[in-house]
Amino acid sequence: MASSSSLTPPPVPIELHVRNREKLLSSIRHHLSHSSRPLHGFVLLQGGDEQNRYDTDHVDVFRQESYFAYLFGVREPGFYGAIDIATGKSILFSPRLPAEYAVWSGEIKPLSYFKERYMVSVACYTNEITKVLQDEWQASGKPLLFLLHGLNTDSDNFSKPADFQGIDNFDTDLTTLHPILTECRVIKSDLELALIQFANDISSEAHVEVMRKARAGMYEYQLESIFLHHTYMYGGCRHSYTCICATGGNSAVLHYGHAAAPNDRTLEDGDLALLDMGAEYNFYGSDITCSYPVNGKFTSDQSLIYNAVLDAHNSVISTLKPGVSWVDMHKLAEKVILESLKREGILDGNVDDMMVERLGAVFMPHGLGHLLGIDTHDPGGYLKGLERINEPGLKSLRTTREMQEGMVITVEPGCYFIDALLVPAMGSPNTTKFFNQAAVGRFKGFGGVRIESDVLITANGWKNMTKVPREIGEIEAVMAGAPWPLDRAS
Repeated sequence: MASSSSLTPPPVPIELHVRNREKLLSSIRHHLSHSSRPLHGFVLLQGGDEQNRYDTDHVDVFRQESYFAYLFGVREPGFYGAIDIATGKSILFSPRLPAEYAVWSGEIKPLSYFKERYMVSVACYTNEITKVLQDEWQASGKPLLFLLHGLNTDSDNFSKPADFQGIDNFDTDLTTLHPILTECRVIKSDLELALIQFANDISSEAHVEVMRKARAGMYEYQLESIFLHHTYMYGGCRHSYTCICATGGNSAVLHYGHAAAPNDRTLEDGDLALLDMGAEYNFYGSDITCSYPVNGKFTSDQSLIYNAVLDAHNSVISTLKPGVSWVDMHKLAEKVILESLKREGILDGNVDDMMVERLGAVFMPHGLGHLLGIDTHDPGGYLKGLERINEPGLKSLRTTREMQEGMVITVEPGCYFIDALLVPAMGSPNTTKFFNQAAVGRFKGFGGVRIESDVLITANGWKNMTKVPREIGEIEAVMAGAPWPLDRAS
């Protein structure tokens, strides 16, 4: 079956980033007013720079720094951006390119191009930052810069505050901006949601394409290639996170696909595939996982584990609405999976007792999901004062927040048979009683199942932005050649 698509990449309104700047300006002015601080100073961000591969002249494909992309939408490297808190004026600073750039890399755009394209008040050169900001400053003393510096709670890395020649002529604030700007990113606008929806639509379509073409004898990287080709060919999506194309026992490796495990196994008949892949469109991403047998037919054991995870996935989504605790959702997913495993004779005993002993983390060691937006793992998962819960499974949660309207969050329960977790648990005096050792042994080398959808929290509930086959009957039908969505009338 030849590839095709019903989708067309939507136009990207720069107004999206204008509104993001307005949102930040309103938030930071509100914060300063409530802190009895004057409403002046400049928000200053430094965009990303192109990076060479080690000591070579090979330049890796550039992707803009995410906070800078959020506020300015600039796709080129080497820029700075400022917002005058007093006036609301936005200023973009472009690198002053050498004449030979025109020979090797194309036309050198005038400042007027960037002013118009990115809808800023003024465009200047980066070597003019000091003069321009000092001229704009309307208060006494040194001009004040609000710089981006704060911890990303997913990576444990700190954002890089802007730096430039002449910064010593300014006062700097390194604490105010990061939490305010991060919180702006948590709640998505309608314009942002439209891009996230397209990233979901094209990625969902690509997952179905992979589903149709997967066969025993292929390599995992061929599945990755089909996905990336479809999202780029039909969606204009140049970027995505590292694809996880895990089959057989590899599907129990949570972050498979890295350099030491590069999606290179040969698919075997009877394998279960776990494919975690999502494209990015104009900075905004998707994150989708599908699990299914490569031969298109579920065995009874594959059905058992798959339906346990699907029940957890559906139970969580149907419960989501503003005010719901993400910790409670994680525990709900664990409980549904444990109840399924008990019902099928893999576990014995009281499920509430299993929850007390954190047995759910043996089968689902990762968190239930994460915020999604310009980054796959979007920031804002832990507000100031919110600490990680130091218990198995729960300590891996990327957020412990209550849901709010406008959040986009992934729901990705899983059930894995990981020897490094199962063997200690089956040997522990606290948990050995829960295991039917013979039944668990049946799943040695099974791998795992993960089902992941991207969900928008609405005023009264939720919207699933992901559109892939989920029920076993749907998956088997599509893999046998049926159209998607299924024609329910036939």
